[in-house]
Amino acid sequence: MDSNLLISLLRAEVIPTMGCTEPGAVALAAAQASKILEKPIDTIEIIVNSNIYKNGMAVGIPGTGETGLEIAAALGAIKQQPENQLSVLAAVTRDELQRAQVMLSEGRVRITVDETKCDLWIEARIKAGVDWSQVIIEDTHTNVISMQRNGKAIFSKQHTPDRQLVDHRALLCAHEITIDSLIAAAEQIPAHKLAFLLEGVEMNIRAAHLGITKRLGMGIGAVFAEMLDQGILSDDIVNYAKRLTAAAADARMSGEAVPVMSSAGSGNHGITVILPVYAVAERMNISQERLVQALAISHLVTIYIKIHTGNLSALCGCAVAAATGASAAIAWLLGGDINIMEAAMKNVIANLTGMICDGGKVGCALKLSTAAATAVESSLLAQRQIIVPSTNGIIASTIEETVRNLGKISNPGMVLTDKIILEVMLAKREQKTTS
Repeated sequence: MDSNLLISLLRAEVIPTMGCTEPGAVALAAAQASKILEKPIDTIEIIVNSNIYKNGMAVGIPGTGETGLEIAAALGAIKQQPENQLSVLAAVTRDELQRAQVMLSEGRVRITVDETKCDLWIEARIKAGVDWSQVIIEDTHTNVISMQRNGKAIFSKQHTPDRQLVDHRALLCAHEITIDSLIAAAEQIPAHKLAFLLEGVEMNIRAAHLGITKRLGMGIGAVFAEMLDQGILSDDIVNYAKRLTAAAADARMSGEAVPVMSSAGSGNHGITVILPVYAVAERMNISQERLVQALAISHLVTIYIKIHTGNLSALCGCAVAAATGASAAIAWLLGGDINIMEAAMKNVIANLTGMICDGGKVGCALKLSTAAATAVESSLLAQRQIIVPSTNGIIASTIEETVRNLGKISNPGMVLTDKIILEVMLAKREQKTTS
């Protein structure tokens, strides 16, 4: 496997993001549609599929103190900076926020759900007098497939994911690619060529420190830190990973204006992929060179799993997929061979599969905390020859077949679950509207 292609894959899939990815993508679509018109906005209509809706309904929007897709869409349209991609909501000014709030109070922003669209779909329609624009994003968060102004096509491409990601991910879809060969290829990449991954450590650690010091979100990371000071919790390697991971999620889900490094299209994936691995490396005094290679393994295994489970589903990928990738990297950091690494991965899948995704929100910090602990514990158990046997549930004799089984659980297995989750969330919105 070509190491340069793996590096290109990592550079494409490991990128900074400001705020939750789904509202960021909605803001991106609105920003592009608004820039096409470049006129005072009358109305904004955003049509999304169910997964985009549930992941954006209750999550904090950076610099606003507010939650939801409506404010994200309004701000994106006001800022008109689609070139900033998923960081389009960075540096929201007071004037921009006030203008967005006026638009919402006047009922000029509407979000609707199209349940016929699967995986990822965002359509932004903006009207300005007799003029209107439309922008469609499909399959991946930044994959604009269509732009129109007054019905005239400005840009259009086939309804396929971003070509760069397709080409890179095709590497991991090939039948001959195994987890063993993927990790072996990652091991051959010189550490200095992976040094860019350390930016993700710096970003996500900063988010964690803000989560603790400012007691953001639900304050889970901050309370873990307090219980440590009180002697209620021990300062062991598992609790350290939990504390950092929860605190970073506290910051991100609260809408704190702090970037995090994403993985496989998700900021919360990036938090789980990176911070438990960093925590183990720091506490075990492992070199920076070895850490960057472990981070590459964590990202690559997570991407491999996401190809099977899908970008968005009823399965909590921030926990299941990302913790599985992190467990492989942690086992590797601790000197485990491929058998130990695969055992750690199977332990995570056996443990966390079934954790649902009911949208982005401050409560995600609890799930990420659980995921971080499971990643570390599963690796430590695997080192001691504790592995869930292939006779159990969806665990198969090989890790590749186990991951394929996990994919089946996600889709079609949890499609109905996803529908019911959306129904519950829409009912909550209706209750709030009528109360």
